[in-house]
Amino acid sequence: MRPFNYLVAENLEAALAQYGEGGSTLKAGGIDLLDRMKEGITAPATVLSIDAIKDLAYIREDGGAIRIGCLTTLADIGRSELLAKRAAALHHAAGGAATPQVRERATIGGNLCQRPNCWYFRHMEFECLKKGGHTCFAPGGENQYHAVIGGGPCFIVHPSNTAPALVAMNAEFKVRNAKGERTIPAADFFVLPKENLQKENVLEAGEILTEVVIPKPPQQSAVIELREKQSFDWPMSIAAVARIDGKWNVCLGASAPKPWVSQPANAVLGSQDVTEALAQKAGEAAAGEVAPLEDNAYKAQLIKVAVKRALMRAAGLEMPS
Repeated sequence: MRPFNYLVAENLEAALAQYGEGGSTLKAGGIDLLDRMKEGITAPATVLSIDAIKDLAYIREDGGAIRIGCLTTLADIGRSELLAKRAAALHHAAGGAATPQVRERATIGGNLCQRPNCWYFRHMEFECLKKGGHTCFAPGGENQYHAVIGGGPCFIVHPSNTAPALVAMNAEFKVRNAKGERTIPAADFFVLPKENLQKENVLEAGEILTEVVIPKPPQQSAVIELREKQSFDWPMSIAAVARIDGKWNVCLGASAPKPWVSQPANAVLGSQDVTEALAQKAGEAAAGEVAPLEDNAYKAQLIKVAVKRALMRAAGLEMPS
């Protein structure tokens, strides 16, 4: 790790002013940033910590909406009785992320804005497209965990496990810079590599994600994550589902370079009450979008299973063994 300057912002206004001047890398919980710095992928001259801004850590109701500060930890989201009742998909996604130790430090803002876990991106000896190179090594290399939907020219999968739940619930993100604030629908916050190779979201220079808002908490929601092992591991497939004003919304994670809204599954579901047979059809429709690489065709079956189980869990149906 290279030497760097370390600054601590005492309030949001100071952080926005300093960050807006450029040259700083933002740190919240620091889980992803410190990993990238140790791996030699990121070498900032200055790290600006916003971890001490306690006003950005909260979970509260506001006129029927739910508001979550960007520095709220995944552990606090996983412990929240409010979210357990009104936003179960997010509650379970955050409460099952990583390890207990990581959840106590990792923030919702950091989880949404973390960089890809692709081993070619993370390995300092591979100058991949994401790092300004000329090649994505995944199509001709080891690609069992890479994208099966929406890939190209880069085939990362988005690493956030809370993002699919928030997209499914039609959440909004509040973003601020020194000049003001804007609101971005969660589904529009993330970008595909064909839209921007070097970034995974629409944040501009000097902007900080400050708040997550769920304007209309769903009547029903759930998330299913499928992993190779039950202990800490990155999901191979995520399905988050939410029912808002009677209509279902399905979002896939770990399958595409961004949280992927499954329009085919949504078309199958519409506003119908879920049965096991309907959940099965929705899973098959979601898997119909898969365009696998050489070693990850198995993800189609995982998507089928994850979507079916998420819908059945949300509907309170008995899960298949």
